[in-house]
Amino acid sequence: MAPAIKCLIVLAIVALLFITELIPLAITAMSGAIACGLLGFIPAKQVFSGLSDSTVVLFAGMFVVGAAMFHTGLAQKIGISIVRFSGTSENSLMFGIMIVGAGLSSVLSNTGTAACLMPVVLGICAAAKIPASRQLMPLAYAAGVGGIITLVGTPPNIIVSGALKSFGYEPFSFFEFAWIGIPITVVAIAYMMFIGKYLLPKAELDADQEIEQEIEATVHDSKKQIISGLILA
Repeated sequence: MAPAIKCLIVLAIVALLFITELIPLAITAMSGAIACGLLGFIPAKQVFSGLSDSTVVLFAGMFVVGAAMFHTGLAQKIGISIVRFSGTSENSLMFGIMIVGAGLSSVLSNTGTAACLMPVVLGICAAAKIPASRQLMPLAYAAGVGGIITLVGTPPNIIVSGALKSFGYEPFSFFEFAWIGIPITVVAIAYMMFIGKYLLPKAELDADQEIEQEIEATVHDSKKQIISGLILA
């Protein structure tokens, strides 16, 4: 069997395991790399070379910094302050949620940003008598588009930057994606404010129902919050 066919078979198996998640994704990724090495598709010394790539190291560092902001309560505090400042009317609340969601997700985890703001949004919606479903979807969209503003906002940005560098080209700078990311974010917010809001569902949610938070604040030490904010800056 030709090496190209073998490679396609390995790729198909790995893709199937990624889709079905029959085994943990990390094991799937490592197994695919090991299989390529054992079958001779790549040199053995390159099987784990990606783990030492600067892209991986940068992402690992940002995950730690982002986790510090969530676990010290700084991210939650930022979200609560800005969302409360925006008021309790549906339009102003939607604007505030999307601004803070996009801002936090540009330098932190998109999922973590949505997770830490979700209980805040539910509580405010309950107090303002606004269906939470009409604010949670804008939050999700804002967290998604905000990630494309910076180099570390979402994995694909830094992956393509690393690919450019590996081929000898000048990699993207930290804010170079902002030339596209910020206009897209502005358009997304404007769309939700003027058009998308008419398409949002009006499902009623109980703010007191138990919601599993992906990231919860474990401490509320102001000193630690300041330190984590300075580290991010």
